[in-house]
Amino acid sequence: MTKRLSIIGMPMDLGQMRRGVDMGPSAIRYAGINERLKPLFDEIHDLGDIAIGRPEVVVDKESNLRNLDLVAEKSAILAEKVSEAVQSGAFPLVLGGDHSIAIGTLAGVSKHYENIGVIWYDAHGDLNTAETSPSGNIHGMPLAVSVGLGHPMLTEIAGYSPKVKPENVVIIGARSLDEGERELIKDKGIKVYTMHEIDRMGMAKVMEETITYLKDNTDGVHLSLDLDGLDPIDAPGVGTPVMGGISYRESHLAMEMLEEAKIITSAEFVEVNPILDEKNKTAICAVALMGSLFGEKLL
Repeated sequence: MTKRLSIIGMPMDLGQMRRGVDMGPSAIRYAGINERLKPLFDEIHDLGDIAIGRPEVVVDKESNLRNLDLVAEKSAILAEKVSEAVQSGAFPLVLGGDHSIAIGTLAGVSKHYENIGVIWYDAHGDLNTAETSPSGNIHGMPLAVSVGLGHPMLTEIAGYSPKVKPENVVIIGARSLDEGERELIKDKGIKVYTMHEIDRMGMAKVMEETITYLKDNTDGVHLSLDLDGLDPIDAPGVGTPVMGGISYRESHLAMEMLEEAKIITSAEFVEVNPILDEKNKTAICAVALMGSLFGEKLL
């Protein structure tokens, strides 16, 4: 089989209030993604960026969600692009953009699987709804939307809901959860490895358990990697940094173990904000982690 990669840029910053994350796909490309991944694939097709434009912030009066209509519209376009990539036999790799883009990515991916799993590599749970969100920012809601909770304009993208079952989700690296998210995690039985578990068990054990858990229950696994899952020392260019995160080396180990397990069938790397970065350090980190995820070896 020909090993093909489709890269899709999603320069969307509509899910939050800090500008600059729309330049994430450009920063990742500038960091050398094509050159880094070229030896690992037979074909790489960079499909460019989905056009977002420069819309003004609009707050939905009923739900208090920011840019609801536009996030829904652009997410539907991304879902179609991702679905086309899967249908063509390529591995879809989406470059963000804020984490609200995961709504579209998962809508495009999960329709091709009976029982998709999700690894949510993130400092946050992204499990808020309009009722629990302190801000109304949709980038704090994509995982809730994907398990079928939230505004119907978001949950019903691509014509079906939910995109993933709560029991098929594993959150890794959590260290900042809102009260509503904590309740939802307990209520839905979502598996979470906080920084406490990573510190106590070690990343190798966390990934072994995650891989075993998802391999037995799913027919494909989507990796949604938010760069703020890493410690700000290693990934400073993110909009919502939280101290005490996963290290650069631990993250490489996680990606290497996922590659060895051969369970990842789609991925996205999000929240790279070059305006907040140091000499493109965060984008360079993202590209290096992609190298490990796709099989780059030292020897």
